[in-house]
Amino acid sequence: MFRDLWYKNAVIYCLSVGTYMDGNGDGIGDFRGLMRRLDYLEGLGITAIWLMPFQPSPFRDDGYDVADYYGVDSRHGTLGDFVEFTYAANQRGIRIIIDLAVNHTSNEHAWFQQARRDPASKYRNWYVWSKKRPKSASLGMVFRGVQKSTWSCDEVAKAWYFHRFYDFQPDLNTSNPEVQEEILRIMGFWIQLGVSGFRLDAVPFLIETKGATVRKTTRQYSMLRTFREFLQWRHGDAIMLAEANVLPESSIQYLGKDGSRMHMLFNFQVNQHLFHALAVSDCRYLVECLNAIKLRHPTSQWAMFLRNHDELDLARLSVEQRKTVFAAFGPEPEMQLYERGIRRRLAPMLGGDRRRMELVQSLLFTLPGTPILRYGDELGMGDDLSLPERNCCRTPMQWSHERNGGFTEAESPILPMISGEPYGYEHVNVAQQRRDPNSFLNWTERIIRMRKEVPEVGWGNFSCIDCGDPAVLAMRYEWRGRSAVFMHNLASSKRQVTLTLDLPLEAGRVLTNILSDDHSRAEDSGAHRIALEPYGYRWYRVG
Repeated sequence: MFRDLWYKNAVIYCLSVGTYMDGNGDGIGDFRGLMRRLDYLEGLGITAIWLMPFQPSPFRDDGYDVADYYGVDSRHGTLGDFVEFTYAANQRGIRIIIDLAVNHTSNEHAWFQQARRDPASKYRNWYVWSKKRPKSASLGMVFRGVQKSTWSCDEVAKAWYFHRFYDFQPDLNTSNPEVQEEILRIMGFWIQLGVSGFRLDAVPFLIETKGATVRKTTRQYSMLRTFREFLQWRHGDAIMLAEANVLPESSIQYLGKDGSRMHMLFNFQVNQHLFHALAVSDCRYLVECLNAIKLRHPTSQWAMFLRNHDELDLARLSVEQRKTVFAAFGPEPEMQLYERGIRRRLAPMLGGDRRRMELVQSLLFTLPGTPILRYGDELGMGDDLSLPERNCCRTPMQWSHERNGGFTEAESPILPMISGEPYGYEHVNVAQQRRDPNSFLNWTERIIRMRKEVPEVGWGNFSCIDCGDPAVLAMRYEWRGRSAVFMHNLASSKRQVTLTLDLPLEAGRVLTNILSDDHSRAEDSGAHRIALEPYGYRWYRVG
């Protein structure tokens, strides 16, 4: 029945074309360069690539300020290059998911330029205008400390326009049926060019009612069903992944009770509580969070992640929890952003500790949902805190110890390469780690391979097991008569725990370790006594 739900057991790899591989020597990554690295990605074991925006853009917000939804920015190549890339990826069994940032456009987009110049233009109603500055202009800002308002005055239009984000990103009037039709047209265009899905940016803002006279915004969830129906009609197994930082009880509105809206939803709640659990070596709040996110429909799926292109958002944590996570992973002011998040890559946050790096990646691949791996995290890449805002975590991929890390032959890369101890390209790169059988890269490749062999995580029902120690997270998955158990020690000290499975004695007699020869045999009582080293983890098959 659900054979085409490829995303349920996928491994997704997120990258930016501009910082991944330069194929023409101009210092900026492009599709020609990315094609050269498809064999690397295939070898790593990923099954889908999520591409951050690559359409024509002024790139004032890393491409999320789109100036043309039907093209490829010349810095990255041509539409022909893109089609050749998708074809080459599909040949290797790799699907392509692209960002769809349609809550807003660039202020340089032709639609906005026509809208501001001509009040009679049809594009005037594609944006949100007010004749005078609304009273709510100082409310609802996403980037507090950087943004000063959500409304700006346009001198040409002689009117105020709404922008939930930066002032160079005017919001589209997504309640307008013509705008909704255009969004469907954009989706259809890229589907025809080989795309298998879309990551929808800022979905809560995309579907909300907007305007100076709107006193209380409402969210038009029916819009998501419209998108889904169109997508299923045009390409039966194409998917939509929603960026919606919402509480678990609201997630059903985005996924649909009958699974008829978004296919996948990022789980920000688990992400934030995971880092809190790591900071305090206590998983009890995380377990509460996990128990609250059980999906109601078999076609829906969570997208699990550790880090992404933005800051590590901690807004869903309490004030005290946030302070604890800041102290553990981003204690210096330069490591923080907007007083709500941490702008660091994963490896530096964990102090470069290989044990902790393995632990969190093991968690990523065993939490209920589909794992999304950020480019460079398979190497343990670092960050450059001298770069502004989020750019510190968006530096080019490190391929070798050659000049500019093998990313480009140009004198000046799109962003400075990380150089020097301990995370510079001279020390952390693909070529070096490929040759080392014990490298983090080869460990990651192996863990991805094993994850794909445990479909219970993507498909099955899960339960958290109380093993008597809050520092140990134990989870069991069941699917089609198969069962798997995963254990993680979040503490820096050894833990000895008792694991009891609610199974007939013989069924749970042996736990077969998937990753090593360290199997567990139950005592006469049926309980398993398991010793976990500091930051240790176990993957078991039951029976």
